[in-house]
Amino acid sequence: MTEIREKVIILDFGGKYPQMVARQVREAKVYCEILPYSATWEEIMAKKPKGIILSGGPLEITEASPACDERVFKGEVPVFAIGYGMQLMVKTLGGRIKRSACGNFGPAELFIDESGLLFKGIDKEITAYMDSWACIDSLPEAFKVLAHTNETPYAAISKDDRLFGLMFHPEERKTLYGNKIIGNFLFDIAGCSGSWSADAFIQEQINLIREKVGNRKAICALSGGVDSSVAALLVHKAIGDNLTCIFVNHGLLRKNEAESVIQTFKNKFSMNLIAVDASDRFLNRLKGVIDPEKKRKIIGEEFIRVFEEEAAKLGKIDFLVQGTIYPDVIESGTPSAGVIKSHHNVGGLPEDLTFELIEPLRELFKDEVRKIGLELGIPEELVYRHPFPGPGLAVRVLGEVTKEKLDILRESDFIVTEEIRKAGLYRDLWQVFAILPGIQSVGVKGDARTYEHAVAIRAIVSDDAMSGEWARLPYEVLDAISRRITSEVNGVNRVVYDITSKPPATIEWE
Repeated sequence: MTEIREKVIILDFGGKYPQMVARQVREAKVYCEILPYSATWEEIMAKKPKGIILSGGPLEITEASPACDERVFKGEVPVFAIGYGMQLMVKTLGGRIKRSACGNFGPAELFIDESGLLFKGIDKEITAYMDSWACIDSLPEAFKVLAHTNETPYAAISKDDRLFGLMFHPEERKTLYGNKIIGNFLFDIAGCSGSWSADAFIQEQINLIREKVGNRKAICALSGGVDSSVAALLVHKAIGDNLTCIFVNHGLLRKNEAESVIQTFKNKFSMNLIAVDASDRFLNRLKGVIDPEKKRKIIGEEFIRVFEEEAAKLGKIDFLVQGTIYPDVIESGTPSAGVIKSHHNVGGLPEDLTFELIEPLRELFKDEVRKIGLELGIPEELVYRHPFPGPGLAVRVLGEVTKEKLDILRESDFIVTEEIRKAGLYRDLWQVFAILPGIQSVGVKGDARTYEHAVAIRAIVSDDAMSGEWARLPYEVLDAISRRITSEVNGVNRVVYDITSKPPATIEWE
């Protein structure tokens, strides 16, 4: 079986940092996996890592703080400890940590005392992003100082060119040469070659899927979004007609989406595709339901029930393919991170699930999924389609979901997308969509007073949905969207624009 020959392990101590580090590592064409900090040395070494990276996490070391297996610091595998990871390494090996009076946060001037392997090819003074209440009071034996700031005498340290620690965050874009520092660790210290690519990932996954499935049968929850589409085609490449794709029209899709999915996958890719119209079934289950988490759980469970019923018609089915990607996993909760929201691929699965899951994209970010999709020959317009939540428009209709509300939202959302495409902005945005907040307000149409729905517009700029900024759309585009929705969509007399970033808000409203 073909395997990825080199791999870096990132130990997750919580927060956003493990994913940020992973993105930088993969951008350097080095494959990496994120493991919880609690992974044992045996579990880590079973991955045959070329290097180990300890992510940031809690702001300071306490007695209750998370700790990794101490054998990580033996030096058998090169270690790159960042932020909290460096504090843990220092404390574990006999150094002392103290709490800073005012903390070190934001950009700081970093002075490099010794370039060595880690800072090779980097200026002697750079801007580095700090994020900690703690500082190092004394170093463990045999460590040396590589860099300092005015407030942090031990900003970068090393021992024997095997153990490295940074009190700043090279994965932050605000750190100058941050990607170069990470690259120096990967290539000059850990000895990686940077050979990971979309093609290498595809070949490895095809081999893994074939080995796992054999001659057994699988079904795929095909929605038409990029995640499920790439997952389906990847599994189809591996097992051919042993995969049957089931497309469920739950009545919560965007305008014309059902027809587009059927046309693309049945005709272009000649895949086994069963299309099921379960609109009434889903709407009946959602009747009277207001709580967003309950909506997500109901939709996720109902999806599985539909699949089970269709699978029963096909004979024995052992596997369910899902397009789960890494941000879905993180936001649904991990050993090091709390639940932000339940994703139907992750948080809504019933306990009595009768299928074994195949999730070939589970460790990938969205931009990586798109690269895989293009490599597989999926058309650009599908690959670059904006992310769409598994529960569909149900989480963009706040409160109870009804057919009338869905029709209003569907038409409004179509206008938003059409105007954004016309303005040439679609590929610049992570997502843009309409929301029906369930608010009605007074308006005037012609000479008549109206009391109708408000529609909210959400546009986000992001790299991976872990965080995002609200998009500064041109006023003329917003004006065109507002005029068209209020004149073309019955039941709407007001359009508002969401100017909240993530955090503090999430991208979706529910």
